[in-house]
This record gives sequence, structure tokens and C-alpha cells, in this order.
Amino acid sequence: MKINLMTAAAVALTLATPAFAEGDAEVGEKVFRKCKACHQVGEDAKNRVGPVLNGIVGQPAGAVEDFKYSKVMQERAAEGLVWTDEELSAFLASPKKYMKGTKMSFAGLRKDDDIEDVIAYLASFE
Repeated sequence: MKINLMTAAAVALTLATPAFAEGDAEVGEKVFRKCKACHQVGEDAKNRVGPVLNGIVGQPAGAVEDFKYSKVMQERAAEGLVWTDEELSAFLASPKKYMKGTKMSFAGLRKDDDIEDVIAYLASFE
């Protein structure tokens, strides 16, 4: 069975589309207010208690320069953890359960929609 170039391209685009692409970045910006005490995004973002989150979606864990990560985050980064939509979703739902020993004190986002929206918002900052 032959697959034409257009079909192959459509399949590749579908596979490359983030699982949370349906999240609403505008709503995510509002939900992200809960994160602003520790994290920044945008052109002039700086590390705070937590690292800058520009480009976090699809980025290897522990990759922000000049930020001192917890030992467990450094270990997970060394193991090759990448912040895919799925990994971010699990982490944002319950950081302490997802990564025992993390410095992140946030309890997590309870609603799946909030998580999807925050990921969509973060994805807008490459």
C-alpha cells in the first residue's frame, strides 16, 4: 500500500501536535497567576524561586541556566526527562507526588482544563 506525500505529511503533523493543543492560552494566562509568585514568562523574565518557563514545553528538564535545581530534578534531567505535555500535566497536577523531593511547594492544579490551559499558555512562550 502506497502512502502519498500529502498523507505522510498530514500524519506527521498530527503526531507532532501537542496533546494539549486544545487548551486555551488566554484562560491559561489567568490560571498562571497562581504560578507568578515563583515563575516568570516573557521577554524580560528572570529566575525567581522557580526558573523562567519560556520554552518549557518540549524542553529537557533542568535546562534553565543559572537556576539551582533540586537534587531530584537534576537526577531526572540526567535520566533524560523532557517536559512533554504529558509530563508537564502529571507534574502540574501534583508536583510532590510526581517528583518526590522537588523544591516546588505548589500543591498542584486540580482541574484538567486548568492544566491544559496553562500548558497552552506556556507553549506560547518559545
